[in-house]
Amino acid sequence: MESPADRDATRLYALLLAEPGRPPAALLPDWDERRIAAATAELLALGLLQPAAAGRAPDRAGGEAAVSVDTAVRQLLLDADRQVAELVGALHRARDTVDRLHTGYLPVQERHRAGTALEVVRGAERIAALLEDAARGARTEALSLRPGQDLSGPALAGKLARERLALAHGAALRTIHPVAALRRPAVLGHVRELTAAGARIRVAHSLPLWLIVVDARLAILPAPGAGPGGDAPVAEEAVVVREPALVALVAELFEYFWSAAWAPAELLPEGEVMTDRQIEVLRLLAAGRTDAAIARKLELSERTVRRLVAELTAGLGAESRFQAGVHAARLGRV
Repeated sequence: MESPADRDATRLYALLLAEPGRPPAALLPDWDERRIAAATAELLALGLLQPAAAGRAPDRAGGEAAVSVDTAVRQLLLDADRQVAELVGALHRARDTVDRLHTGYLPVQERHRAGTALEVVRGAERIAALLEDAARGARTEALSLRPGQDLSGPALAGKLARERLALAHGAALRTIHPVAALRRPAVLGHVRELTAAGARIRVAHSLPLWLIVVDARLAILPAPGAGPGGDAPVAEEAVVVREPALVALVAELFEYFWSAAWAPAELLPEGEVMTDRQIEVLRLLAAGRTDAAIARKLELSERTVRRLVAELTAGLGAESRFQAGVHAARLGRV
């Protein structure tokens, strides 16, 4: 549907074609300056007003002349062609630069890394850049312990952006926070956004250090005395580990804490209510009972018990039947 602004511009264009040489104010004396300026701006944006050639009478005081639609279209296409040519040129230059980086500089970096099992990175900005590179390179998994962190808005937004980047690349993201940290609204909101994006979050009563493991090829740990947080500006020094055996050892340390951590109640579905039967199954799981023993105790089939156990284990974010019972106890479910 044609808007009033379009109708004004169309009317002005028709008058400029019919009476070339007269300014818009003389053609439309009943219009105020704002209305004339808006219609003129629309014609300029469409290319229907262009600077008047030398010696020609302008159609308005600013020195523009009305041109045909064909002329406007031709100029529009010429401008588009020029912009495309500039973009193609920029793309070629970028590719040339990438080729230079890969052929001339990447081998130097790889030789340096191959000869350096451990690397100390100093400075909050360099650590932030290191974490950004790690997130961009994650393809299979990214693991982290977060005993302390910078809770400022920019810091949490930066972590969220990095972690979403890893998730977008298909990496599985698992993080453990101290249970007390989720009492802070900023951290709780942060982990809820991550959970919604596909991350798996657990909590523990205490964590001795921060660490990050990416794709079993890279681990990042705090340097001695660097602080507990692992997030600028808390940590000023970090140790980068690339030796496969050492990275595997750090990953095993993470898995040890992951097996003892649990899904926080704040991230479980709201309004979820367990039945008496589910609570009893969890209680028996925590006691170490087998499916057969639970089935006899509750007078259910083993198939029904297996289904209940699978549902409860998944719902509590546990990885084993016993862990499901422990998690339920920690959450006050049994």
